[in-house]
Amino acid sequence: MLRQLTLDLALEPALGREDYLVTPANAIALSTLSDAEAWPQGRMLLIGPDGSGKTHLASIWASETGAAMMSARGLRVDAVDNLATEGGALVIEDAHRAAGNAGGEQALFHLWNLCSERNCWLLLTARSAPRHWGLDLPDLASRMEAMPVTRINAPDEGLLAAVLVKLLADRQLSVPAGLIEWLVPRMDRDLGLARRLVAALDDESMSQKRVPTRQLAGDLLAQLMGCAEDAKSVR
Repeated sequence: MLRQLTLDLALEPALGREDYLVTPANAIALSTLSDAEAWPQGRMLLIGPDGSGKTHLASIWASETGAAMMSARGLRVDAVDNLATEGGALVIEDAHRAAGNAGGEQALFHLWNLCSERNCWLLLTARSAPRHWGLDLPDLASRMEAMPVTRINAPDEGLLAAVLVKLLADRQLSVPAGLIEWLVPRMDRDLGLARRLVAALDDESMSQKRVPTRQLAGDLLAQLMGCAEDAKSVR
């Protein structure tokens, strides 16, 4: 059978509040970010596993507060002064990635102090608590570990199903009725897995020029979960 070549195009996900899928796993984090006035010293650390929706939630907050967003990978000491604006707001994503980089750690330390001096709200995101980051700068480590925290918890079935719906919608990918309800009980509670599965379904549907079937979804899920030899178990 001839297979259509597919292009790996970057898709822009919908990141508005109306697109955010609220479940018990993320409701507290959403409520916390919606009330920045209550943050101790105007700071908050949002923790969640990879693919859990931290960027989406931070994007909502940034849109509603006018905050700038950047990755900790791009932090430089000479750029910090322009990031912390008087009475402004700032999001630093993946703050744990500053660890082990002397310049990145110094920049994050100075940013912390400047945000305090200038009454600038500061939201950091990370995949784990600061004690696990491997920070070398003691003053930064102490400040990060004292930071108030809100969490996106491991996904429940409701969030996993909702994320699958959103990922499919972002790709404008149609699937048979009942497929999501069938998949969710058979999947690990891993939003990264959900992303990989939808990407694989999209690729296969384009290459085969047909709507994904339950059998295809089961085969791909088995492969992604590392049990391709037992694909029948998820059919």
